Amino acid sequence: MIDISQVLERINLHLRPMCLPDVEQVVQIDRLSFTRPWSERTYHLELTENSAAHLIVAALEDQLNKPIVGYVGFWFIVDEAHISTLAVHPDFRGKGIGSRLLEEALEAASHLGADLVTLEVRASNQIPIDLYKKFGFQVRTSKPRYYRDNHEDALLMILDDLPRWRQLIQEE
Repeated sequence: MIDISQVLERINLHLRPMCLPDVEQVVQIDRLSFTRPWSERTYHLELTENSAAHLIVAALEDQLNKPIVGYVGFWFIVDEAHISTLAVHPDFRGKGIGSRLLEEALEAASHLGADLVTLEVRASNQIPIDLYKKFGFQVRTSKPRYYRDNHEDALLMILDDLPRWRQLIQEE
């Protein structure tokens, strides 16, 4: 089982649903994390018009303005969830925040009734690939030339037994 409690013990982290006032900070993290970041408009649409979208932020509670240090988004459709985005501010990476966000998204998707979860990740992006594998995701196929900025392949990763995901990672 992934034990991040010791790491997060030093960080007073609060996970909550994303709201419109969060968009500016989320977009800043997006720009620091991705070569093709989502726009403010995209986040506004996800929050206000996409009923399938579920967005969660991680905020520092011990700070006066409670800055956002990471976020995750997923779409829930019928009985499947698709992780649409996940990023942690570069200054806070390696502290278990990405794991905590992914765990929260999987819990939320499970409560909604998802049986499986999918995502795409750059084939060269080993740190998130390793994270997803720790949570039981498996590479199923690649999508050649998926990313428009450099035509890099994407790996399609699937967690196909979401109701048992905690048990599966404990067995490893």
